[in-house]
Amino acid sequence: MSEAPAQGHEAHHPYHLVDPSPWPLLGAFAAGTMFVGVVLLMHDITPWLVPVGAALVLLTMVVWWRDVVKEATFQGFHTPIVQIGLRYGMALFIASEVMFFAAFFWAFFNASLFPVEATGFTWPPEGIAVFDPFGIPLLNTLILLTSGCTVTWAHHEVRKGNRKGAVQGLALTVLLGAIFTGFQAYEYVYAPFGFTDGIYPSTFFMATGFHGFHVIIGTCFLAVCLVRAWKGHFKPDHHFGLEAAAWYWHFVDVVWLFLFFCVYLWGS
Repeated sequence: MSEAPAQGHEAHHPYHLVDPSPWPLLGAFAAGTMFVGVVLLMHDITPWLVPVGAALVLLTMVVWWRDVVKEATFQGFHTPIVQIGLRYGMALFIASEVMFFAAFFWAFFNASLFPVEATGFTWPPEGIAVFDPFGIPLLNTLILLTSGCTVTWAHHEVRKGNRKGAVQGLALTVLLGAIFTGFQAYEYVYAPFGFTDGIYPSTFFMATGFHGFHVIIGTCFLAVCLVRAWKGHFKPDHHFGLEAAAWYWHFVDVVWLFLFFCVYLWGS
């Protein structure tokens, strides 16, 4: 990225003019490859495209985060003015994610509130055995809510300048996120229905699966923050990377509460 200050071309404004980067294009190609692979895998066409796309996504995350960390921590480009823009950008990104989940919830409520002949005019549809909401779903709810507390604890420790406490809080949050994902994978493996078994399985897997994908992304985000906290990158007045990760994680928490009460509890 830009090395302008080090080369004597000091900027006379508080803004960061980002150099052209190949990572957005690589990221788009990687995500497209992975999700095309998922579709092909669902139709039993080929399994190899998913790992290729996932590897490219991870590569994009590594090189892009590397550059952003360099800009923020070592080159001093993330001035207070730039951080305001980053906060607006993160807020708008989360708002766009809300629209994704609104579409899935819309599909679920349209099918459940107005059951048709194909579902036997009942919800859940005839022949569908649903999950016990007070089993793994309730356990995962407690796990995710606890992780929201630990990431908040980590944020407060950073604001107090306590690096050890921040590392402990982030380590617990990453661990809880991984446990949540493990339980959800177990639930999927032993689900009493398949993705193509009707409207209930389709809406269930799309909503909970998309949320699970967000948990995995959020866990990666927090794992990067954990490494950065351990290296001492975060300062009490300069830690937007952790703030953004915490915002994202709390968003994931809230979406799961809607899923638990609407899909698992009410939908059963």
